[in-house]
Amino acid sequence: MREWKGGISAGAVGLLLGSVLLTACGDKTPEKKTPPVAEVPAITLKAGSVDVAQEFVGQTESSQQVEIRARVTGYLDKRLYDEGTLVKAGQPLFQIDPKPFQAQLASAKAELAEQQARLGTARSNLKRVKPLAEQDAISKKELDDAIGSESAAAAAVEAAKAKVLQNELDLSYTYITSPVRGLSSFSKQQPGSYINASNSLLTYVAALDPMRVNFSISENEVLKMRSEQEKGELSTPGKSKFVVKIKLADGSIYKHDGHITFSDAAFNESTGSFLIRAEFPNPESTLRPGQFVRVSVSGISRPNAFMVPQRAVQQGPRGTFVWLIKDGKAQQRPVQTGEWAGDNWVIRQGLEDGDVVIIDGFMKLAPDAPAKALPASAAAAAVDAAAPAAPSVAGKTP
Repeated sequence: MREWKGGISAGAVGLLLGSVLLTACGDKTPEKKTPPVAEVPAITLKAGSVDVAQEFVGQTESSQQVEIRARVTGYLDKRLYDEGTLVKAGQPLFQIDPKPFQAQLASAKAELAEQQARLGTARSNLKRVKPLAEQDAISKKELDDAIGSESAAAAAVEAAKAKVLQNELDLSYTYITSPVRGLSSFSKQQPGSYINASNSLLTYVAALDPMRVNFSISENEVLKMRSEQEKGELSTPGKSKFVVKIKLADGSIYKHDGHITFSDAAFNESTGSFLIRAEFPNPESTLRPGQFVRVSVSGISRPNAFMVPQRAVQQGPRGTFVWLIKDGKAQQRPVQTGEWAGDNWVIRQGLEDGDVVIIDGFMKLAPDAPAKALPASAAAAAVDAAAPAAPSVAGKTP
């Protein structure tokens, strides 16, 4: 092998150059990549009075359910209505055989005519006796007897009139009518049955307009609401100012609003609750007695509260939290939720005025990662429904 001048061979020079190159490459460190800024829909919060609604399970009840009973005894002659149909006030429902009552009425009228004839005779006799008594042509006793006979005859006439009236009423009771407009039930007695005091119930008629809805509120809820009112965390209107809505079994909302008409002052020991009753107009007869419904009572408000969409509230090992954008970075904030208000949660603790709450795009987020709220128009396009009332889309003036 040839040697270079100075005693260094070509192979040694090659090894030296390779070592230098490797050392130079090892000195370079990879640059850290900055994570991209996550652009997400968000809302800027502003505290305000938030209306909340409470939901209960209720059951409909007729505002006037009437027992249709026979008022006289006799054989049931006819049923005059179709079972289960709507009947009008005054509409005949049943007929008891009227012939015995017609005969009794005829007899009473004959007796009245007889008593009226006796009264006429007594009055004529008194008319003749009075002048004779004034002339002392007859004794005082004869005058008293004539006066007594006339009075007795007059009383007998009144008694006969009362008997005629009673028999007319009994005859009218053979036609049994509905006292209210409502839905009829099935007939409990069939034509040909003998009706007396022991089986006088013939059917029911339930008024449909208005319709009542009964529901209950537990003792714990009452005490909780009372405590929150005393602390100023809850504001309730007067009883007549509550707005009551009901949801039917198919999920549809009944189109007429109701109002509370009664709240029981007594605590029900068997259910542990207080009875509340609301009344709804029912002109189309949509509601029927005995239906189970969901009752929503609104009018209650929480002052100085926030609302955020339900999807913005996340559940973690330590409880509920929301994602915020603070100083350009995503952060988690624990919150205490209250009631639902439509598609929103009422947040009672954990948020402040001006907080920017992320409402979607959580897969892009990590704690302290850069984040940016979308402009108002972009956020509105990304979110189907913005939160009503207190919250506003980030970028808008609250």
